[in-house]
Amino acid sequence: QPQGPKANILVSGNEIRHFAKALMEKMNITKQDEAEKDGGSSEQERERDKKDEYIAVFSRSTTRLILNEAELIMALAQEFQMRVVTVSLEEQSFPSIIQVISAASMLVSMHGAQLITSMFLPRGATVVELFPFAVNPEQYTPYKTLATLPGMDLHYIFWRNSKEENTVTHPDRPWEQGGIAHLEKDEQERILASTDVPRHLCCRNPEWLFRIYQDTLVDIPSFLEVLKDGMKSKPSLKKTKIASTVHPGRVREAHCQTSVQTPNEAKLTVSWQIPWNLKYLKVREVKYEVWIQEQ
Repeated sequence: QPQGPKANILVSGNEIRHFAKALMEKMNITKQDEAEKDGGSSEQERERDKKDEYIAVFSRSTTRLILNEAELIMALAQEFQMRVVTVSLEEQSFPSIIQVISAASMLVSMHGAQLITSMFLPRGATVVELFPFAVNPEQYTPYKTLATLPGMDLHYIFWRNSKEENTVTHPDRPWEQGGIAHLEKDEQERILASTDVPRHLCCRNPEWLFRIYQDTLVDIPSFLEVLKDGMKSKPSLKKTKIASTVHPGRVREAHCQTSVQTPNEAKLTVSWQIPWNLKYLKVREVKYEVWIQEQ
């Protein structure tokens, strides 16, 4: 199916957070979610917590590189006056990465599957997703969708490289890493001349792979400008009522069947399977409401 925003999402951020918490317990990772603390904290504790805040940056060592990663880290540290730490799938264990991310105030990363780890961020954190040249963020939204699910309480910002001169392509790599040398010359030239990947089916489109596997020199001034503008619209978590309740999902396999009993009597039967998550909820009884509409 085409890449792009998903419709009819049947999961909430609360379910994702329950899932993330269960995974962390399995990995023996403990964290204290500030937003879920009982009672308030003293002024001293709040000041100490503020000093302990940090930004996590996903570092990649083989593909989709941030070519000026050190400069980006320095700019983040200066702009937000907090320390910046890097995490790497190539160099660290998964539990150690989750340990870092679970207490970060912000997660910065190039678009990629590693951003699924944003589900472990604490409530109120910010996700900053970087997109290479010619890749339209509006068409690649799984991590935006995750961050903005009701109950996740995350703030999402994206930055897109708009300068072709700030990108390094790899046309001679294998096709699965964005190489295009195997294509006809005309097709190669078309892809090289394109400034926007057109809508396409997931996930073997050569133009998409060519562009997403680029290395990027992040333009620091435009990056900071996007970040500052994005942070202006960040909601205050204190004003947000955190919903810890998990609600039943939709019923499954709903069926409606009619049968004629006598010339003056008909029978209507409605049946369904219970929501998938109902058996995990602590409830005494469940009431179902059936609406019948004449057509």
